[in-house]
Amino acid sequence: MTSAYDTIVVGAGLAGVTAARELRAQGRRTLLLEARDRIGGRIRTEEFAGLPVDLGGAWIHWNQPHVWAELTRYGLAVTGDEEPEEVLIPTEEEPLALPADDVMTRVTDLLNRVFRGTDRYFPRPYDPLFRADALTEFDRCSLSDWLDRLELTEDERTMVASALSTELGGSSTRGAVSMLAQWWALGDLATHGYYSLVSLRPEAGMGALLDAVLADARTELRLDTPVAAIDDDGRRVTVTTRAGERFTADSAVVAVPVNVWPDIAFTPGLPGAHTATAGAGVGVPDSVKLWLRLATDRGPFLAQGAAGAPISTLMPHALVDDGQIMVGFSVDPALDITDHAAVEKAVRVLVPEAELLEYRAHDWGRDPFAKGGWGNRRPGALTTAHRELRRPHGGLVFAGGDLADGWAGCIDGAVESGLKAARAVADLDR
Repeated sequence: MTSAYDTIVVGAGLAGVTAARELRAQGRRTLLLEARDRIGGRIRTEEFAGLPVDLGGAWIHWNQPHVWAELTRYGLAVTGDEEPEEVLIPTEEEPLALPADDVMTRVTDLLNRVFRGTDRYFPRPYDPLFRADALTEFDRCSLSDWLDRLELTEDERTMVASALSTELGGSSTRGAVSMLAQWWALGDLATHGYYSLVSLRPEAGMGALLDAVLADARTELRLDTPVAAIDDDGRRVTVTTRAGERFTADSAVVAVPVNVWPDIAFTPGLPGAHTATAGAGVGVPDSVKLWLRLATDRGPFLAQGAAGAPISTLMPHALVDDGQIMVGFSVDPALDITDHAAVEKAVRVLVPEAELLEYRAHDWGRDPFAKGGWGNRRPGALTTAHRELRRPHGGLVFAGGDLADGWAGCIDGAVESGLKAARAVADLDR
């Protein structure tokens, strides 16, 4: 069966749903295809311990303009998490508990040193290649490469790597230091702005924003419809599903994660920048997000794992009668998230006295339609590929939080990318 549309959007994550809404507003007959049985992509809101929780993307802040405008548009309330009173940091023996204010003072000093000069690389952080001439060498560095150039003690280096381990996917050698530095610039070149990355959330969960955008889009949506191939003959785009259905359109927005591009057969093939970026990957592999209800006598706390710990970070969310609800991250492929005892053992590496009462987790690395979690560019990717990835390729426009100019890898980046993709479709001369 072949059906004709003006534009087909592949992927109903926040970028795809936003693009579909904007395309519909342009008067285009738009089809939205989603491989899963739900919308959201790497956003997934569920109930846990009586609360709406996000097993995928969750956090936003008022310094992130695109998503904040969406929350304002739909009148969605926001809330925050419990502020930690102490921080547990790893030592060779037991974790050491320190006052949160003391740790933040020390971390602030270290991050100021790590990101010194960021204003030279990113004077206009929403235009990341504005100073590409100054950025090239810096962009080639992983965090580990960059720390090698700084005069840090071993303890200071360990603290920096621990503080940034989750964003980097657990390894200071994998991700580009330039991506962290751009977030630093977007956050007003200050620790408080950087940590707005994990600040506020929609009170009803991020799914409430998705539902509002989709309702506004009033577009045709097909779930359980994974795409097998996308062909562009120079006049029309044909999208073929794994079930053999064929849909044609003047143009298509490809809004699936970069790590999933190799699972779609593109004819003609993708440009070199797209192929290389997909091969290297953007979404952090082996990434797991967990929600946990812990029995512990501690007040609200944050716990950091050492490099290689089965859980890299535990963050406070809410106090409850028998302890507290926390959100955690793991990038350890050996952690069996289906085994309660294994998860509790991993928690006790960070919090030895804690009892795991219940938990919920999602493995984004093994999710076939994500193949990775939050976006984290590889060294050199910004200066060698980003501009090309943002350009239309024939009748195809690529979108997603992985490709944003601003808060790439974040909710705001997904909204920004969806908005820009719809404008790029309008500019195509087909």
